[in-house]
Amino acid sequence: MPTRPALLRRSPLALLAALLLAVSPAAPARADTALTTVAERSGFVETGRYAETIALCDAFARAHPDAVRCFDFGTSPEGRPMKAMAISRSGALTPEAAREAGVPVVLMQGGIHAGEIDGKDAGFLAMREVLDGTAAAGTLERLVWLFVPVFSVDGHERFGAWNRPNQRGPREMGWRTTAQNYNLNRDYAKADSPEMQAMLALVEAWDPLAVIDLHATNGAQFEHDISIQVEPLHAGDDALRAAGRQLRDGVIADLAAQGSMPLPFYPSFVRADDPSSGFEDGVSPPRFSTGYFLLRNRLSMLVETHSWKAYPVRVRITRNTIVSVLEQVAAHGQAWRDLVRAADARASTLGGQPVPLDYRTRDDARDVDFRGYAYTRARSEVSGALMTRYDETTPEIWRVPLRDVVEPSLIVDAPRAGYLVPPAQAALVAARLDAHAIAYRTVEAAMPGADVQVFRADSHALASTSVEGHQRLSVDGHWRGERRDVPAGALFVPIAQPKARLVMALLEPQAPDALAAWGLFNNHFERKEYMEAYVAEDVARRMLAEEPGLQAEFDRRLGEDPVFAADPRARLDFFYRRHSAWDERFALYPVYRVDAAP
Repeated sequence: MPTRPALLRRSPLALLAALLLAVSPAAPARADTALTTVAERSGFVETGRYAETIALCDAFARAHPDAVRCFDFGTSPEGRPMKAMAISRSGALTPEAAREAGVPVVLMQGGIHAGEIDGKDAGFLAMREVLDGTAAAGTLERLVWLFVPVFSVDGHERFGAWNRPNQRGPREMGWRTTAQNYNLNRDYAKADSPEMQAMLALVEAWDPLAVIDLHATNGAQFEHDISIQVEPLHAGDDALRAAGRQLRDGVIADLAAQGSMPLPFYPSFVRADDPSSGFEDGVSPPRFSTGYFLLRNRLSMLVETHSWKAYPVRVRITRNTIVSVLEQVAAHGQAWRDLVRAADARASTLGGQPVPLDYRTRDDARDVDFRGYAYTRARSEVSGALMTRYDETTPEIWRVPLRDVVEPSLIVDAPRAGYLVPPAQAALVAARLDAHAIAYRTVEAAMPGADVQVFRADSHALASTSVEGHQRLSVDGHWRGERRDVPAGALFVPIAQPKARLVMALLEPQAPDALAAWGLFNNHFERKEYMEAYVAEDVARRMLAEEPGLQAEFDRRLGEDPVFAADPRARLDFFYRRHSAWDERFALYPVYRVDAAP
C-alpha cells in the first residue's frame, strides 16, 4: 500500500473548507445582479435552468453592446434556441468581421453533457470579470471568445437531483444525453443530431483556432482536481503539435500556480476500479471533440474537472482554465494561426501519402507519482465483486504505471486524386459531407469502364448491439484496381483540400469513425440472393469436372480448415462464390478511390 508523505498531512476536508470560503461569497459584490448567476447567488449550491442562460446572454449584450453579441445558432429538437455569445473588443463580433480583422477565435462550449455543467457557470463568471478588466486584462482586444454556455439544451432541462450520482453538486443538474438520446460527444464525426449539425455550422462560419470542451469527469477518488488534454499533440499535423503542447503546458502551468493539481491525461484506470493498474494516455477517435478537430488542423482541449470535488471548487478551477486559455490565445494566437494555415496547405498535398487514421498506446509504461487517497479492496457483500473504498482523510502518493507512448495503429495511403461516390449513394454521403463543409462536386457524365480502386471485404462483422442508434460494422480487406461502370451523378471528393484528413476519416472503411463503421452501408454487406443446396450440389460437381485444379484447391481447403470442412453451407459456398450467379457486389464497399480527377 502506498505511503503517506509529510507534505500531505493537512486534511483535505480542511483544504476544501478553505476553498469553499474563497469561491462562495455571501453575496455578489455588485448590487445589480443582472449579470450574476443562480450559482453565485446560491453560494454555488444550485445551477440555473436554461431560461437563465437565455436571460444572461441578452443581459451581457445589453450591458456591453460594444463587446458582446448574443445570437441563436440553432434550435433543439424540443424547440429551444441554442445560444452563443461572441465576446471581443477587437470590433469583430461576426464571422466576417473576425476574418477581416485577422484575430484568432477561441470557441468554448459548456454542457455537451448537460449534467456536467461547470463550464456554463464558470463561463459567465469569467465573462463578467474579463469584461470588467479584473481578469485576463487586454485579451479581448486580441481575440474573439465564442462561448456556447449549454450545447445540449434539451438535456440541460431534463433536471434532477441524481442525474450525476457520482458527482458532488450542484443540487440538481441536467442529463447526459439529448432529447433524442444522442450523446453529443460521440457525434462529431457522424453528425446525426440537429444539435451537432448546428455546432458544425457554427464552427465552419467562425473557423475557431481552438475549441475548448468543458466537462466534469467520472472516476475514482483522488486529490488531482482537473485534467487537460490537447490535440494535435500525439496526432495530426506534425508541425501543429508544437502549438498543441504549448497550449496544454501553458494552461497546466497556470493552474498549478493557482494551487490546482492538473493532469495531462484523462485519469481513468486501465482496469476499472483498480488504482494499481495505473493510467493510459491516448488519442480519441473523431466521434469525440479532441479526436475531431485535429482532422481539421485546429487545436482542441478537453477540460475535465474531477466530479468528486465540490461544485464551487470545480467552477472556480474551470473559471481559472477559461482565463488561462484566453491569455494563452491572446499571447500566441497569431503565431498559431500561421501554423494552422500552413497545416491546411500541407493537408491539401496529402494525396498518395501515408496518413494515420487510428492510434494505440504502447504497453511499455513508466512509473509516476499520483496523488490519491488511502484505499482498501475487498469483496462486496452487496454485489459480490471486488471493490475499492477510499479514505479521503488520508492522502497518499500512489506509485503507478502510466502508459503514454502513442503510435499509429492504422495507416492508409491517401488516394492520389480522391473518392468517387456512385450516384446510388450520393445523397446519403453528400448530407454527411455537407455537415462538415467538405468540398465535393457532381460528375455530370457517365464513366463507363472507369479505372478505379475498390475495397472488397475479405471478412466483416456486425456489432451485436447498437451504439448511438447504429449497428456498427468492422471490415477487413484492401483496395485493388478494377474497372467499373459509374453512372452520371456520382460525387467526386478531392483529397486536395484542407480537410483531407477528415475526408479520409469518413470515407476510409476501416477508420474507427468512418461512415461505414457507423453502419451507413450495412445493406451492402448483407447477402440478398442464395443458391439452393440441391442446385449448389449439381453446380459443384459440374465445376469440379470442368475446371482443372479446382479439386486440388478444394481438397487443400478441407485439409487445412477443419471449421470449413465441418460446415456444409461453407463447402457449397466455396463453389457458389466462383460461379457467375454469385453477387459480385456483396461486401463491395460502395465508394471508390481514383488516381485522377474525373
